Amino acid sequence: MSQKKNIKELFKKLDKLEADREKLIDKLTKALEKLEKKQAAKKAPAKKVPAKRVTAKKTAAKKTTTPPSVNNG
Repeated sequence: MSQKKNIKELFKKLDKLEADREKLIDKLTKALEKLEKKQAAKKAPAKKVPAKRVTAKKTAAKKTTTPPSVNNG
């Protein structure tokens, strides 16, 4: 084959590879978006749990203040 034909074939292959690359990038972005949505959904219930822990700490603090007054009496 002549050099011109080889170059044309190489350009066709290159175009195909670029198209495949763009398709893969699109698939990856869609997959990342799905993962981000799942992570956002998991974070919402986790925010409620620390609020309950804070209230438990407050009740423990109240209990610790009563024993010193008993020892003084």
